[in-house]
Amino acid sequence: MKVIGAGFGRTGTMSQKAALEQLGCGPCLHMIDVLREPSLAAPWRAAAAGEQVDWVAALDGWGSTIDWPACAFWEQHMEAFPEALVLLSTRDPEAWYRSCLTTIWEAKELALRGELAGNTERSPTGGVLEMINGIIWDGTFKGRFLDKAWAFEVYERHVADVIEKVPSNRLVVFEVSQGWQPLCDALGVAVPDEPFPHLNDTAAFREMLGMPAAAPA
Repeated sequence: MKVIGAGFGRTGTMSQKAALEQLGCGPCLHMIDVLREPSLAAPWRAAAAGEQVDWVAALDGWGSTIDWPACAFWEQHMEAFPEALVLLSTRDPEAWYRSCLTTIWEAKELALRGELAGNTERSPTGGVLEMINGIIWDGTFKGRFLDKAWAFEVYERHVADVIEKVPSNRLVVFEVSQGWQPLCDALGVAVPDEPFPHLNDTAAFREMLGMPAAAPA
């Protein structure tokens, strides 16, 4: 394990997954991998239920993590992998909240009603949806995500907590607008001679899961 992703989803994590894999830190575990292979949800459901998980075994074969479900357990991962960098991806809170609301929150609501069509990616299975709800909506946000002020508080408290607890020599605070340089500097690798990936914006997410186009902001 080379990089532990501590940033919440919808902070450019799909772009970071592609970037980390290109920089030799792959494969990088992202929620999309759990959607594609539902058996990967098992240790995360156990962790959400408060069970002790052997993270070295659970993450065997992965070179990095990013996004949920892994970002909810960044402290445990930091202890399990003491040589790994901790990557805290951030975003303007207003843009982050709006993106969550029109992508992962709405997808969850559609899935619960059996109305998520799926398109280029499958809809979450029952076990994956249980894991998503347990870790993100009922766990991180305590069932209060639609309370915008509360969601902002949770987001900002999380960012501050990571910055406070991770030693500076292990921490990379990052926004995707910064491109390759911060990641390459932290990893000690050359900057690729191509643009930084920019993947999975709101429109692409909704198309991927067969959701109708988002209403104009």
